[in-house]
Formats: sequence, C-alpha cells, structure tokens
Amino acid sequence: MKSSVVTCGVLSKAELRELSGVPSEERLGKGPVAVVECNQEIPCNPCQAACPRQAIRVDELTSVPVLDEEKCNGCGSCVAPCPGLAIFVVDMTYSDSEALVTMPYEFLPYPEERETVDALDRSGRRICEGTIEKVRASKKNDRTAVVSVVVPKAYGMEARAIRRSRS
Repeated sequence: MKSSVVTCGVLSKAELRELSGVPSEERLGKGPVAVVECNQEIPCNPCQAACPRQAIRVDELTSVPVLDEEKCNGCGSCVAPCPGLAIFVVDMTYSDSEALVTMPYEFLPYPEERETVDALDRSGRRICEGTIEKVRASKKNDRTAVVSVVVPKAYGMEARAIRRSRS
C-alpha cells in the first residue's frame, strides 16, 4: 500500500506515529516540545545544527531526524532552519483549554500579535480559529518568520499552518 504522502501529499496519523521526531503523549503533557514531522530521507540536517540542546540528531545525512524528547525544551531554534517547514513546537500545557503551536511562516505581511486567524491542518483545511500570540522575524532565519498561535487544545497536534482573513 502506498503511503498517504505519495497518494495525497499529507502524512496520515498512522505515518505520523511512526516518525522518530514526534514526541509521546506523555512528553506532550510536560510542556513545550519540538514535533519533527519529517519523513524525507534526503541530505539535510539544519535542525540538528540549530538545536542548542542536541535534542535532534540525524544519524546519517540522508536519514530522518530523531528527537530526544527528554532533552528538548521547546525553545524553537529548529523551526525556521528546516527547509521543509516540517518542524513545529507544541505546548499542550499552555492552558487548561488551549495549546500553543509554533510554526514557520513565509508570507508577507506577517500577522500581528492578537490577530485572529484560521488554523489549518496538514492538508490546508480550516480546522478552527486561532489567535496569534507571538511573531518572531529574524534576518538570520532568511525570511522565515516563526509564528505562535493559540488554538483549542484538541487541535494542538493538528494545526500546522494559518490563514489570515482577507480584509
């Protein structure tokens, strides 16, 4: 059977569970942590180089990243350097009812803090409303901003992009 990435361009939930960069439910309950949704066996390792805690390793240049969830503190240093836009930081402990999802953002203009946006799933479908908590744009990130969006907790592991309203 072909993978869902091959058939529709999006990882299935089963494929996500198999990735070595997706933290356990237990770890998600302890605070912010990187979620590495990379399944590409290509020459790439900027996430490993970006991590100050050495929580992400790429054993061979063409192997998928492996997350050491106990070393990761969710700092987000790995989000912008990923050329595949496949790394997020999820904080399921943000509040009793909300999660904070930090993601790469490569569109202009950047969203504003406290702006209401549509949160999108991996396939680009709207799943809920979100609120921009923080926008970090740095020249060192080569035009990739890092945006943190507050979403209902049920969508913390689903929200992977945002869409601004067309006003």
